[in-house]
Amino acid sequence: MNKVLINDTTLRDGEQAAGVAFNLQEKVAIAKFLDAIGVHEIEVGIPAMGESEMRAIAAISDLDLSAKLLGWNRAVISDIQASMACGLTRMHISIPVSGIQIAAKFHGQWRITLQQLKDSISFAVDQGLWVAVGGEDSSRADENFLFDVAHYAQEWGASRFRFCDTVGVLDPFSTYTKVNRLVAALLIPVEIHTHNDFGLATANALAGIKAGALSVNTTVNGLGERAGNAALEEVVMALKRIHGIDVGIETPRLLELSRLVAAASGCSVPPWKAIVGENTFAHESGIHAHGVLQNPTTYEPFAPEEVGWERRLVVGKHSGRHLLSNVLQQYGIILNTEETQSVLDAVRQQSIQKKRSLTTQEVLHLVHEQRVSHAIR
Repeated sequence: MNKVLINDTTLRDGEQAAGVAFNLQEKVAIAKFLDAIGVHEIEVGIPAMGESEMRAIAAISDLDLSAKLLGWNRAVISDIQASMACGLTRMHISIPVSGIQIAAKFHGQWRITLQQLKDSISFAVDQGLWVAVGGEDSSRADENFLFDVAHYAQEWGASRFRFCDTVGVLDPFSTYTKVNRLVAALLIPVEIHTHNDFGLATANALAGIKAGALSVNTTVNGLGERAGNAALEEVVMALKRIHGIDVGIETPRLLELSRLVAAASGCSVPPWKAIVGENTFAHESGIHAHGVLQNPTTYEPFAPEEVGWERRLVVGKHSGRHLLSNVLQQYGIILNTEETQSVLDAVRQQSIQKKRSLTTQEVLHLVHEQRVSHAIR
């Protein structure tokens, strides 16, 4: 597990999220950032999409990044030629392996599927290219057929096989079982690719790694088709903090990366989003805030600085006297017990009316109002 590779597909699967379209400058900026923080591999896009996509991929290829770049291709020789034209030397070739997908794309003729895979791998290998094969919809494929495809891919020259939970139908237990069997059956490494349709993408990615997958697909913020993919920041931090595996990513820059991708995609990050959400290290509840003030580990699994955040104490409906006093002391304001309770009552009332926590200025204004009120009396 210490040799886990992060293969980030924000620029491919992430961009396939409905309504998302990165321009060339954004693609280059994201690729450079992923490389700068230590991501091992970047799936840069689909060259066969056309000229504008090829220009962006070629621009990234010209950067001479440390991260290894892969182009995503169908099992079609012209797709591979388009990737080569962008300067790529590593190819990912995707092939449907479930009955549902083969029926829809090849009218159920699985022999044609295998022939196209053989032809495309052979062409790529003959050109001196490194090849990975992805089994689209592996999670719903007949296991014997999946193993046959993976073995053929290995035999024909593929250097890695991607197990894809394309529509996110697995749970961590079934993921572990299926991936573990595949790992045991192959000589080449297995990669795990998960989707979040049931909110299990990160859990399934970790289960796949636990089962022996040596590479994992991620996207920044979990961006991706439908409900998205396994989030880079979640997978990296879970490996680091839960499993004790540091994959070499510069985690204090994860928040900055998240904001870059959020801006480029036009998809804002929910405040409760793990690792990079605005509320991740915000404390409003009286009991929680009091505990954190005594010892941050009471209610934080790791220090906020580890992922680029700072701890925030938020005054609102659920706040208590300790939190309010702590916030006010930062502004040189010390209240007695009666004054503190009076301001706290006003805070809670205002918070309910506004349906949110209060800003520092709003809290200070309430203190002023309470003091004026008491002075008048």
